Amino acid sequence: MNNSNNNQAAHSKEGTPWFVKGDVNGFFGLFTNVLTNFLAAIGLLVFAINMPEDIVYGNIVPGTAVAIGLGGIILAYQAKKLSLSEERDSVTAMPYGLSVPHYFVVAFAVMLPVYLNTNDWVLAWSVGMSWNLIQGLIMTIGAFVGPFIQKYVPRAAMLGALAGLALTFIAMNPIGEVYTTPYIGLLTFAIVIVGWFARKKFPGNIPAGLMAIIVGTIVAWLSGYMSVSEVQEAVGGFRIATPKFFLGNLMNGFEYIAPFLPAAIPLAIYDFLESLDNLESAEVAGDVYQTSRAMLVPGLLTLLGAGLGSPFPTIIYIGHPGWKEAGARVGYSIATGVCILAVALFGLLPLVLTIIPLVALLPILIYIAMVIGSQAFAATEKRHMPALILAFMPFVANFVITQIDNALNVAGVDMAELGTQTLVDAGIPYTGWETLGAGNILVGMLLASIVIFIIDKKFKVASIYSLVTAALSFFGFIHASRIGFGSAPMVALGYFLVAAFLYLMNFYHPEENN
Repeated sequence: MNNSNNNQAAHSKEGTPWFVKGDVNGFFGLFTNVLTNFLAAIGLLVFAINMPEDIVYGNIVPGTAVAIGLGGIILAYQAKKLSLSEERDSVTAMPYGLSVPHYFVVAFAVMLPVYLNTNDWVLAWSVGMSWNLIQGLIMTIGAFVGPFIQKYVPRAAMLGALAGLALTFIAMNPIGEVYTTPYIGLLTFAIVIVGWFARKKFPGNIPAGLMAIIVGTIVAWLSGYMSVSEVQEAVGGFRIATPKFFLGNLMNGFEYIAPFLPAAIPLAIYDFLESLDNLESAEVAGDVYQTSRAMLVPGLLTLLGAGLGSPFPTIIYIGHPGWKEAGARVGYSIATGVCILAVALFGLLPLVLTIIPLVALLPILIYIAMVIGSQAFAATEKRHMPALILAFMPFVANFVITQIDNALNVAGVDMAELGTQTLVDAGIPYTGWETLGAGNILVGMLLASIVIFIIDKKFKVASIYSLVTAALSFFGFIHASRIGFGSAPMVALGYFLVAAFLYLMNFYHPEENN
């Protein structure tokens, strides 16, 4: 990725304009990303766990839309203020939306178990709201801890963790879908690459993102891939929803929240670390936001969303450098926020993806992952690049474990019944991958940090980081399925031994150290 173009901004006392041509590209990319995640989260509730539609569309959708929509508008305002203070016209707003891993967790690991135990969907939804409130509280605290982490964690470690997240959880499923329907997916992917990497102009100067959607949609409808009946069904489900506060339900949910706190806390930590990584990515691309102010947006809006009925936390999204390269500035974020509010509150969520094929949108996510990965390597000194590769590995392990678990669930096989030894005997180190991938974003950052300090021969610092990693493992913040005393003792012992070894290396031939 070439950051020089981003940093050679024109001097402008008016700052970045409210809308530029590149915002069209950015809007189609970000809006479809946010909308797809929103639809997926709602689809899990309606189709996967069979939550009543009146709760989902009447209560959850409007509250979630407010949390998403306001975030896009507020972050655009922050970008405008930054451009005015620095008198340049190239500032790009941070992208923002729902946290992807969380809507799976809250659906299957929080609300569904409560319903199965109580046969009460209102109570299950209330517990989901309370769980989301806990997420928001921890994320808000994280907004003030973030600058401390930025100060002491090497940039390469943060960008490496971000690239690992992009490679696995952002790009792998989309590229799988592209090759599932390659006559649509590969064509739209090629359009995105030609427009955004090769910077070729299309007829009528149509933005690459819009061109990909138009061509993909035409091909899908001409080939019979899309269905008129699905459009008719979506139109028939039209309903208007207005957000309301559900403080009584929120309080009722807290009576049942205790069993879910061990999962809520590390997931919330994951959220604010991902937002922090994404701010670091923006800084590399040339836009230096005030960390706490930016990170308060998802924290406080997650709290607001919980009060309005949403069980889904929000985060600052990955992808700022990609949107910046595509020419997006401030307007794409405002347009995304406003359109999410309009689509959700006017009951149009199910309609959009019955007209536009999802496979035509997914190449945009692959593009974002490619840009993030490129940035990680471009911003890292060559000698530190091995640490980047190591930072990817917890994400790969977690991704593989997720796929194995999903496959077993579809096959109706219980892991407890099957036994992990069966997989080990087949050459699949399930337990090791599961341990490595637990707390992936924090694990990736810590492992990369230790290796970076070892490469720089700062053995005492590397030893301290190993001790911190050992402590986090012992109490289950990483490498464990639960938080508690002695959650991962053997992993903690491993890191403790590494710490001792590295400390001794500090005194072995000290003249070789920097």
